[in-house]
Amino acid sequence: MTAPHRTVDTDHLPPPDPRQSPYTGYTRAHWEATADHLLTALVPYASPGLAQYRLPGPASYAGAWSDGLEGYARSFLLAAFRIAGAGGTDAPGSADGSGGIAVQRLVERYATGLATGTDPRHPERWPPITDRGQPMVEAASIAIALHETRPWLWDRLPDPVRQRTAAWLGGFVGATANDSNWRLFQVITEEFLASVDAPHSRAEIDAGLARLDDWYRGGGWYTDGDGRKFDYYNAWALHLYPVLWARIAGPRADAALVAEHRARLRTFLDTHQYFFGSHGAPVHQGRSLTYRYATTAPLWAGALTDATPLPPGRTRRLASGALKHFADHGIPDANGLLSLGWYRPFRPVTQPYSGPASPYWASKAFLGLLLPAEHPVWTATEEPGPVETADHHLALPAPGWLLHSTAADGIVRLVNHGSDRLPPPPAAPQDSPHYTRLAYSTATAPETPPGDEPPGPDNHIALLTPSGPSRRGRIHPLYAEGRRAASWHAPLVPEGAEHAGSASRIATAGLVHGPWEVRVHHVQAPPGTSVREGGWAVACDTAPPGADTGPGWALARRHDGLTTALVGLLGWESEDGPPRGTVARARDHNAYGRHSATPLLTLDRHPGGTWLLVTLVLLTADPAVYRDIDAVRSGARAGVTPDGSVEIRFPDGVVERVRADALTTSQDR
Repeated sequence: MTAPHRTVDTDHLPPPDPRQSPYTGYTRAHWEATADHLLTALVPYASPGLAQYRLPGPASYAGAWSDGLEGYARSFLLAAFRIAGAGGTDAPGSADGSGGIAVQRLVERYATGLATGTDPRHPERWPPITDRGQPMVEAASIAIALHETRPWLWDRLPDPVRQRTAAWLGGFVGATANDSNWRLFQVITEEFLASVDAPHSRAEIDAGLARLDDWYRGGGWYTDGDGRKFDYYNAWALHLYPVLWARIAGPRADAALVAEHRARLRTFLDTHQYFFGSHGAPVHQGRSLTYRYATTAPLWAGALTDATPLPPGRTRRLASGALKHFADHGIPDANGLLSLGWYRPFRPVTQPYSGPASPYWASKAFLGLLLPAEHPVWTATEEPGPVETADHHLALPAPGWLLHSTAADGIVRLVNHGSDRLPPPPAAPQDSPHYTRLAYSTATAPETPPGDEPPGPDNHIALLTPSGPSRRGRIHPLYAEGRRAASWHAPLVPEGAEHAGSASRIATAGLVHGPWEVRVHHVQAPPGTSVREGGWAVACDTAPPGADTGPGWALARRHDGLTTALVGLLGWESEDGPPRGTVARARDHNAYGRHSATPLLTLDRHPGGTWLLVTLVLLTADPAVYRDIDAVRSGARAGVTPDGSVEIRFPDGVVERVRADALTTSQDR
């Protein structure tokens, strides 16, 4: 569930088809029309020689020269899927613009840009591929696009252009890539070079594929380089590029390795399907979220390689749901462009490497166009996603996550006890709100203030010091199983407040049921330290969320009913009784909307040693829940049993226990 945004222009889309697609109305024609709209909108920003696309907005840290290449490469990827999906031929009426984009003109457009960009004497020439340089990323997209359009583009290029292209791509040979998903850019690019009999290094290809294997953590999950770096790069890179590599390598590919990659993809998709809410939004976690519906790329990859456990109607429903979700929220914008943000332009959701054309990695979502129109993934009737059929909970031990979703409102929530995107020690711990929050969802985003402002208080438990609140930093996972997950962290205390951080430790166990999560915290801190916990941040563009507070609780509610509440169940009381909850408000701190609000509870004086705090956290858009918030507050209970366990009663009467050793051991809870 997401808040309404500005009026949306969908004139470029065909009418919905409720018979074939009863959930989204989208068919293959909608995907083709969206691709055409995106590609047409880029034309005014092309350089005269069509080698660069200089989109409006500030440059990335790679600079405008590289950003222009990025515009070409990432849109070429989209064009390639459109060209190959059409068999390199124009649909009736397309040549004059009345039946969609002219595929032959797309071929000419990108062939011209290729000839220009690879000419070292031309003023629009592309920057060279050098160690750890951004052109490495874009080279892989160009290599994929050249392979997929080979009969219509590469094979018809003049030989000097082919030679120049191979020479430019050949900058990868012997170069050093970042030790992350970038190793697969080298694999892809050099495998394409091998396919056209150009110089390449088989040893570098094999080493990149072997490095991928080093990062596999089981259950379909890779970490993106050493450490605990779990996010959507699993979806649009670490599973996707092995599939595309195998397509380029053909008979050169090791059959056993290809089978292993496909088996892992199948395992991944069995859980990836749970990351999409009923309204199509993916869970808002991790970096590069401006790629938006690129999260659907592995769904298509599974169908493309017969490596999916999903029925074809569900694959299309999930993928089309994400495409439609962003279309319904104004993506692309009124100019037909993909902006840097989530819905509206919003820079804090981006990274320093994000240039104006970065969002066009969303092109990966159009991989499904490589499947023929008669494939079951396009012809089957849409089937509901798993979130729509029942409430679910799912433990993912590799990343240290719990997913729990509710069919009544279609919201998916992710409880995070494992992904911090930090390299292994002794690397210094850092904090990013897109990785270190206790929870993420399909209906909310973390508070991400602009500039150097400290991160918001949402889904975080902090020690409050004179220099500011502590941050979570490195996450030490304990377990993720059933309905439970746990971790501990040493709070990162701002400079100048070392007295509070040196002997501090916070261990947290999360227990989920329906729309609720109960957090059991063991907070070790010096006496007198204040402790603050935040619930979810709810946000929208139209008006500030409403708020209500009372002794030991607080809530924020959006005008459409999306509600977050925080209720202190145990340990929050002082001599004067439970603290009165508060609600923190912000403006332009949230990707979901300009106005945001977060419920808070604060323990004014920690007694010293290790203190037990138990909190009920709610995120719901179900009227049956949020309209009777008094029942939520009065129905939830927590207490300590004689053996030291915490017994929890959820508002609907379900009783669970968290054992006394749950935050010190990984044994059965």
